[in-house]
Amino acid sequence: MNLYLVKDILDKEIAQEPIRKGFGKGLLEAGKIDENVVAACADLTDSTQMSLFAEAFPERFIEIGVAEQNLVTTGSGMAAMGKIPFVSSYAAFSPGRNWEQIRTTICLNDRPVKIVGSHAGVSVGPDGATHQMLEDITLMRVLPNMVVIAPCDSLEAARATLAMAKDKRPNYLRLAREKTPIITTEDTPFEIGKAYVYAEGDDLTLISTGTMTYHAMVAAEKLYKDGIDAEVVHVPTIKPLDTRTIIDSVRKSKKVITIEEGQIAGGLGGAVAELLSEKYPVKIKRLGMKDRFGESGKPDELLEHFGLTAKHIQFAAHKIMDEK
Repeated sequence: MNLYLVKDILDKEIAQEPIRKGFGKGLLEAGKIDENVVAACADLTDSTQMSLFAEAFPERFIEIGVAEQNLVTTGSGMAAMGKIPFVSSYAAFSPGRNWEQIRTTICLNDRPVKIVGSHAGVSVGPDGATHQMLEDITLMRVLPNMVVIAPCDSLEAARATLAMAKDKRPNYLRLAREKTPIITTEDTPFEIGKAYVYAEGDDLTLISTGTMTYHAMVAAEKLYKDGIDAEVVHVPTIKPLDTRTIIDSVRKSKKVITIEEGQIAGGLGGAVAELLSEKYPVKIKRLGMKDRFGESGKPDELLEHFGLTAKHIQFAAHKIMDEK
């Protein structure tokens, strides 16, 4: 296992923190480093944790209100003037509501606006299908010039935010709402465009992103006890995809399972399937949301219901290993 991760993934007392909180801390630090970093929010400052930046730098923060199209076009204008704008809302509304403005004013003009979509995935919970954004990775991945990032925990979210502030391209950062286990440390590396092998193995490759990487790690430890040596490749950057790391792992295992808390059509599973079909065709199973919306419920109940826990990854692994 990677020496820079926490020592015991299976520890029931593992520290947890909302991934969005890591973004808030990272944005505050980015603001201290560079005075060109500015921020704007669509009336969700506390929820997206942009409040930390707004309190520290009120002269560099704009409350746009419930106007997501205006949010991103304002960000594009600020970027055109040399600023480094971070714009945040719920992912259901940005990019869900303002995709055309992101496409035309940000991506077409190649403006380095940092779009932060919080409360993504079914783990949003009781807010239900309207607020459980499942299509955002797909929507943003197809846009030319756009970078797509989904950190696995709050510490990685902070590192990703700092990296985004230095990146010259449009970026999308996907954040979860609820507390999730912290599996990385302050020394765990992060670089935009890089995937990381979090657990080594030769029998099977588990490729995961965002909140699902913790579940993949737990599954890998349980699979090892079952006699299956699974490699976990964490993909925090879905675009640009680290093709070398993925293919190097798949060359060993010849079997792949992708895991994501979103639609598998066009998401991480779609990106990996496209890559492998062209470069190294192998047996692949995609776990995620399969052409359906979410439901209202407790986060853990929903992850269980939709087959997005370590137990379901473990079951899928045994199934793919048994196939001839």
